[in-house]
Amino acid sequence: MGLVQILSMLAALAATLGLFGLAVWAFRRFVPQGFIPLAPPTRRRLAIVESLMLDTQRRLVLVRLDDQERLILLGEGQLLSAAPAPQESS
Repeated sequence: MGLVQILSMLAALAATLGLFGLAVWAFRRFVPQGFIPLAPPTRRRLAIVESLMLDTQRRLVLVRLDDQERLILLGEGQLLSAAPAPQESS
């Protein structure tokens, strides 16, 4: 491949990327906002607050569901126990 062919390929690549960038800019600039539906962010109901490995087979997991926290003891692929998390005294 000669130097002229390499420069020609690089120029074609630059032109293609430039046209793509121009199309993206034009789409964002001129398309109405209602055309692209955006889902409102939803509040997640379930969250893992903290996890603690007790040993190689058991793990404590603090889970929050809505406004309640539960302390769960997991082990060997099964649920060993679940109890309400103790509330902090203020």
